[in-house]
Amino acid sequence: MTPQRLTLLRTTYRDGLLADTIPFWLKNGLDHQHGGLLSALGRDGTVIDTDKAVWIQGRAAWTFATLYNTVERRPEWLEASRSCLNFIRDHCQGPGGKLYFNVTREGRPLRMRRYVFSECFAAIASAAYAKATGDSRAADEASRYFATYLRHSFTPGVMPAKVDPDVRPMQGAGPHFIAIATGQEVRAALGDITVSGATCTEWIDRSIRAVEKDFYKPELKVMMETVGPNGEVIDHFDGRTLNPGHAIECAWFILHEAKMRGGDARMMKLGLGILDCMWERGWDREFGGLLYFTDLKGLPVQEYWAEMKFWWPHNEAVIATLLAWQLTKNPKYAQWHALVHDWAHRVFPDPQHGEWFGYAQRDGRISTQLKGNLWKGPFHLPRMQHYCWKLTEELLGSSGKAG
Repeated sequence: MTPQRLTLLRTTYRDGLLADTIPFWLKNGLDHQHGGLLSALGRDGTVIDTDKAVWIQGRAAWTFATLYNTVERRPEWLEASRSCLNFIRDHCQGPGGKLYFNVTREGRPLRMRRYVFSECFAAIASAAYAKATGDSRAADEASRYFATYLRHSFTPGVMPAKVDPDVRPMQGAGPHFIAIATGQEVRAALGDITVSGATCTEWIDRSIRAVEKDFYKPELKVMMETVGPNGEVIDHFDGRTLNPGHAIECAWFILHEAKMRGGDARMMKLGLGILDCMWERGWDREFGGLLYFTDLKGLPVQEYWAEMKFWWPHNEAVIATLLAWQLTKNPKYAQWHALVHDWAHRVFPDPQHGEWFGYAQRDGRISTQLKGNLWKGPFHLPRMQHYCWKLTEELLGSSGKAG
């Protein structure tokens, strides 16, 4: 990780974000008629479906507001964030404080899902927008959305169980690592506010403890995706299925928190431990790239897309390995970062029309020309580009090579 390599990486992340990813979405995704963002785009940005995922509205609003807060106060970024948030306010509110999962272009409800990920992204978007504008309504909404997320995720009996809990009680890692990230973003924008009886930092600590206690199993060299109520391994398809991308994303959230606390040793050990074991379980030694699912025991996985390569796990691994190298200077993290950065930038970017394809076969062949859908929008990729751009600037500054 030489200064020359860091300078090249800085240019790749910065220019990829500001000259490619963000212009693609501003040009093709904004719905100037009904507000919000249209995410189902073909290769050249053509709109191929007009239904809107609500979590994409929150993710996009967070992205644009964060750029406004941290890069440059560009009016078009703030307006894009405002449009997405207003669409959520005006059209996406469901019963009991929940948000819908997807709606029509005009905002008529199509589906309510059992989980509450629309809410956590609305929370971080509202917080970032409030920081940008001083809008007290947005700040209040950030707190309310976060409270809804916490209530449904961690109050027993509020969110319907995936399977009958009397037969097979389970808990998932996802709600915890999303709580960590949501708490971090709300705190960064609004300060360490109290939500549902605890500060953002206290919620972060609770979820980090849960990951450490129930999901990370160093004796098995794994972070589980789903376990029993007390962390038991469930020896069935769902229980054995691992998601390396999720786990690596969780790892960098924990490492980020360790960094914010001056290099907290316990969090460093946990984050690095998760990254190490899940890199080993996820990296495809034959074709390169991260497998989407693997099995705890090395058995075949039920999901037919298990060996595909999705864009977002690679975004998360790029962040995690670069952050791990910044914190430790261990050469293996520089090597891993080079592997995942180079593989992803060879496979996913579209040099003709911009942005990234989202889905590849195991050998790296692109499987669909989609640039967006109900799951892919302006979030994982621009978050990676923004975070790693800033990391490389820190690293170059600390080495005296920031020119």
